[in-house]
Amino acid sequence: MSGIDVEQEWKLLIGGEHISTASNYEIIDPNTTKLIGRAPEATVEQALQAAAAAKAALPAWKALSMDERCSYIAKAADALEVACPDWVDLVQAETGATIRVAKTMQVAGAFIDRFRYYSRSFEMNQPLTPVYSAASALAPEALITGNVIRQPAGVVACITPYNFPLVNVAGKIAPALAMGNTVVIKPAPQDPLAIIKLGEVLNSIFPPGVVNVIVGSSPQIGEALVDSPDVNMISFTGSSSVGAKIMEGGGKTMKRLLMELGGKGALIMTEDCDVQSAVGGIASVWGFHSGQICTAPTRVICHKDIYDDTVQALKAVSEFMTIGDARDENTLVGPVITETHRNRVEAFIQSGLDDGAEMIVGGERPDREGFFIAPTLLAGCSPEMHVVQEEAFGPVVVVMSHDGDQNAIELANQSDYGLFSYVYAGNTTRAYDIAKKLETGNVALNSVAPHMYAPFGGFKMSGVGRDRGRWGLEAYSEVQAINWPS
Repeated sequence: MSGIDVEQEWKLLIGGEHISTASNYEIIDPNTTKLIGRAPEATVEQALQAAAAAKAALPAWKALSMDERCSYIAKAADALEVACPDWVDLVQAETGATIRVAKTMQVAGAFIDRFRYYSRSFEMNQPLTPVYSAASALAPEALITGNVIRQPAGVVACITPYNFPLVNVAGKIAPALAMGNTVVIKPAPQDPLAIIKLGEVLNSIFPPGVVNVIVGSSPQIGEALVDSPDVNMISFTGSSSVGAKIMEGGGKTMKRLLMELGGKGALIMTEDCDVQSAVGGIASVWGFHSGQICTAPTRVICHKDIYDDTVQALKAVSEFMTIGDARDENTLVGPVITETHRNRVEAFIQSGLDDGAEMIVGGERPDREGFFIAPTLLAGCSPEMHVVQEEAFGPVVVVMSHDGDQNAIELANQSDYGLFSYVYAGNTTRAYDIAKKLETGNVALNSVAPHMYAPFGGFKMSGVGRDRGRWGLEAYSEVQAINWPS
């Protein structure tokens, strides 16, 4: 853990000031189970102070033009390019990500790209076509024209997950700030330290109160932001159960919501698909960040004619998924985030076995320090099983068989979730036809690669709203129509 000072004091960011807290809590490296730091434990009062600071900074910030706001975001991107390479050890230690993932994805790549993307100004206004309005008791005859403009939502509470803390928060605050909102960032309690560093950089660039950071292990901190009348919008990434509570709590003050929630990605394989290509796609995500990714294709729906070949190919691939020290460049599968989460994933696997699934590979706990789980493959699954219906958020893949496209579509849609699905078929036309019938916000064809600027979000219990690309700006705005006689 070179470069990590276990005794460093970490502070909140409220209204441009770095604030100490009366207490703190421990942050543990999932790879070694060793202490890496003590995070500040905010109080509910401090959470409300951060919301009030963001509200106080809002009028001046939203009064700037989008070009002016985007210039701040460009400066932030430049500063982060310089600062964030020094954060790799910290981010790797607190997230448990393998060093390759930490270097190329956690602290680089999409993290900086999202600031760069939203540092360019977008035209958000739309003129209305003039329409004839006949004379009435309300108004005289007129030709009415107008404009539809986008106004900032206001103060946005950005509540982020533990799996990709920097990348996720960048995808929230960059479009929110570009649209003229101010923000309060509430990172996941498991790994908030890099977010505090991010806040320090942003605080040196943006006016005081535009960006605030609140940290705490208690759920009351997030609840305070949801309840606060100073907060106009909640942007949340996390579990569907917590998302439902946010919807309920935010309804009291009509909070605007953007929520990316759980997933149980279906991957359909037709009988004429390229099995090796599909298996390669599954394998690339199976152990990626130890399965702690909501878009993972963990529910494989394979045609019966290629079922056995697919299961055996997945078994063979698992032998190359190296489990080991997350700091080793050769390691492909690192730990999950906490001991509690490992216990949850292990119970999830056991429920599958209890329901009659067949263990093909994995299931054991590697004999090493850290919160490791071996990549696990369960075959012979049926749609009613808990392991088929719920998200493990761990390196667990389940396989079912289908007897044709319609049956595959039915099995894929037999889920409360609908975030990201995949179709592997002999040609793109067939894959596209299947994709249109899937109840899911995103579908990748013959690939597991996403389009990073496509609208991202889910159907059903997988969320509300869309972000990324231009849709990200729209998500953090209110629509206002202004009309007048021409």
